Amino acid sequence: MKKIFKEFGDFIKRGNVIDLAVAVIIGGAFSSIVTSLVNDIIMPVISLATGGIDFSNLFISLNGEKYATLAAANDAGASVLAYGSFIQAVINFLIIAFVIFLVVKAMNAAMNKVSKLKHKKEEEKKEEPAKSDEVVLLEQIRDLLKKSK
Repeated sequence: MKKIFKEFGDFIKRGNVIDLAVAVIIGGAFSSIVTSLVNDIIMPVISLATGGIDFSNLFISLNGEKYATLAAANDAGASVLAYGSFIQAVINFLIIAFVIFLVVKAMNAAMNKVSKLKHKKEEEKKEEPAKSDEVVLLEQIRDLLKKSK
């Protein structure tokens, strides 16, 4: 048991846990932005394109009775299959996945650009201009003169 706690302590000290915690917090904040994007911008356009269908009110009452809205069915205590909420969740997921894809793609592009610039600078530092024959000859003469003193 002591070994498990030691391994857990080592795991936390690596920093991955803190990175993960930051990612979860930012993800939670990002989720509210995406939810607003879906509910306030995208879903009204989809509703308009589908003739005014309100996905949040798409449901099937499992007791066979008809209810005007999902809220009315829930108030009556009816068991419902709220497939509209599922459609909404799938749309939210697809939008979040697409936005994360774009963010990761942009970050990778930026990192590649930085890496190429860094690599180019390192190569420029490594490359020394080729010396002309005259310079080589003068250096040899200099070295011989130093030895003769």
